[in-house]
Amino acid sequence: MHFPASGVDCPVWLPPTLAFVIALVTAPAGLSGAFMLLPFQMSVLGFTTPGVTPTNLLYNIVAIPGGVYRYVREGRMTWPLTWIVVAGTLPGMLIGAVIRVRYLVAPHAIRFFVGLVLAYIAVRLFRDVRRKAPTRGIPVDAVVKAKFVSAGRIEYEFRGEQFCYRPAPLLLLALIVGVVGGIYGVGGGAIIAPYLVAILELPAYTIAGAALFATLLTSIAGVAAFGLLGTQPDWALGVLFGAGGLLGSYCGARLQRYLPERWIKLLIAAVMAALAAQYVGQFFR
Repeated sequence: MHFPASGVDCPVWLPPTLAFVIALVTAPAGLSGAFMLLPFQMSVLGFTTPGVTPTNLLYNIVAIPGGVYRYVREGRMTWPLTWIVVAGTLPGMLIGAVIRVRYLVAPHAIRFFVGLVLAYIAVRLFRDVRRKAPTRGIPVDAVVKAKFVSAGRIEYEFRGEQFCYRPAPLLLLALIVGVVGGIYGVGGGAIIAPYLVAILELPAYTIAGAALFATLLTSIAGVAAFGLLGTQPDWALGVLFGAGGLLGSYCGARLQRYLPERWIKLLIAAVMAALAAQYVGQFFR
């Protein structure tokens, strides 16, 4: 099948099938999988124009609701966390879109810095997995319960344990992540999710829905911003990717509660390590 907007030629079954597999694997970790689709579109399909970024964001818009719906239904959405991440990544995404279309200053330097950050987070996660005892998944009735919400501290309960974090540093990080996500079309969840698990030490079961939901909203804003700047996605290709991702993210979110948290953290760490190697390696080419 030929996609005239991007110039891509591929079998019609390939985008949804690939997206389903990627979303199935990444949704339990709160990742949409867009960071894996972007290099595939550029390197394999030959989609290298600026339109590849909003196409990747369009995939998020179509794919993510399946996973978010499942996390909401099972009571594992941490809403205060979600809105803080959205408040930072949303304006960051708009700034990143402008940079991507109008300027894109020193892209290799940006990727190198992001790669170092991801490498540090991956090391933290690998160390955490080795230090803590494995779990066997979570019971069906394990839900997130908000306990205390203020401008200086937010606290919630999950499986009888208390977890807390400060909103201000997270908001600043989310803004930076939004800028990076706007430039590269990954929505930001690929960086936010591991930070929440590795640095803030929040349970992977409780952050996945928040990361996905924030990625969804920022992706909508990103596609709109690129449209206003005159860069349209390949709608047909993006929707095909998204259709497979929609089913994959739903199944992945449903699968999450059966997975040991150690496995989820290992998945996030492996993804971070792979991205870090890719970004740092590109700097020296």
